Amino acid sequence: MSTPIFSNHGCRLNAYETEAMKELAEQAGLKDAVIVNTCAVTAEAVRKARQDIRKLRKANPNARLIVTGCAAQTEPDTFTKMAEVDVVIGNTEKMVGATWQGLAADFIGETEALQVDDIMSITETAGHLIDGFGTRSRAYVQVQNGCDHRCTFCIIPYGRGNSRSVPAGVVVDQIKRLVDKGFNEVVLTGVDLTSWGADLPATPRLGDLVMRILRLVPDLPRLRISSIDSIEVDENLMQAIATEPRLMPHLHLSLQHGDDMILKRMKRRHLRDDAIRFAQDARKLRPDMTFGADIIAGFPTETDAMFENSLKLVTECDLTWLHVFPYSAREGTPAARMPAVNGTVIKERAAQLRAAGEAQVSRHLAAQQGRAHQVLMESPTMGRTEQFTETHFAIPQTEGAIIPATITGQTEGHLLAV
Repeated sequence: MSTPIFSNHGCRLNAYETEAMKELAEQAGLKDAVIVNTCAVTAEAVRKARQDIRKLRKANPNARLIVTGCAAQTEPDTFTKMAEVDVVIGNTEKMVGATWQGLAADFIGETEALQVDDIMSITETAGHLIDGFGTRSRAYVQVQNGCDHRCTFCIIPYGRGNSRSVPAGVVVDQIKRLVDKGFNEVVLTGVDLTSWGADLPATPRLGDLVMRILRLVPDLPRLRISSIDSIEVDENLMQAIATEPRLMPHLHLSLQHGDDMILKRMKRRHLRDDAIRFAQDARKLRPDMTFGADIIAGFPTETDAMFENSLKLVTECDLTWLHVFPYSAREGTPAARMPAVNGTVIKERAAQLRAAGEAQVSRHLAAQQGRAHQVLMESPTMGRTEQFTETHFAIPQTEGAIIPATITGQTEGHLLAV
């Protein structure tokens, strides 16, 4: 082994940062290392990270094993106590070139085993330009990090710190370079994307950033937004949804639940009617809009009636792509001290939500029959429509190109096209 091995856990932002770390490690000349980028969103995520670390150590007994990410930030002792781990670095440190230069220089020496600073003391987020995720189809640009909110189930602010925004000029310059490299789609990512700009001069909003990107980068064919908090959507973002065809008609909503009492106990900032109203308003502006959503099943105190409100929300908002999370108590969060729902009931409710999601996907796929789409190719035979629907071709296409296609059918959760 010589080239470092990276193992990524968790969200798309983590995947983005893993790609950035690969470049930083390569620039530093780091060799013979295994890097695990952990997730802290659930206790199960931490367990899986520990399991992965043990497997990677067994497979690479002579490598330096480095652990980073949100779980390393929130509970560094968990990993420093593992015999398999050599170094633990925090979420801030992992994105700094000097960290990787130090690891490379001291690889044979005595690198400090714990490098985790106070994440709450960090006030800025630098832009990191990377070349995508192993394909030439789309690139991801981190425009925001951290979160100022304190949802009662969430540990992430303690792993990511408070909200910090990348200045608009830096974002635009990154996107211009990516377009010059041939990328046809850019995805804006962040922990709490709709809070972008609150810490910048004149406190711009996410909609301002979107409109600025589309105005100043006219050669960018497609702009996509990752997960948003619908209650924080501003007027300019709604204007972009209504008037900018280059902004893709697919939004992933951080809804979490469909019952008002549970939403209050989660310390969310919206009620169920707010979510329904946003979905309706967005579809009026853009009829081809599709929604994904995060929904938690079995949050503490959730009754059958409360769960039914979540289940009904799937059709009331006409959600298509569901991310269903069975509630898992996260030590250190207020929700972990609330009366728990029986584990078997949680699994049953999660299964019902997933079934509802599968039915919504089937409806969406059936509605695409005979329709024309512009498909961004992720491989020679697979791409995604404007609504992020996976689409397969029998005849190979140019990877990274946007192909006009007509939908001829569906199978196994994806579309078929010519």
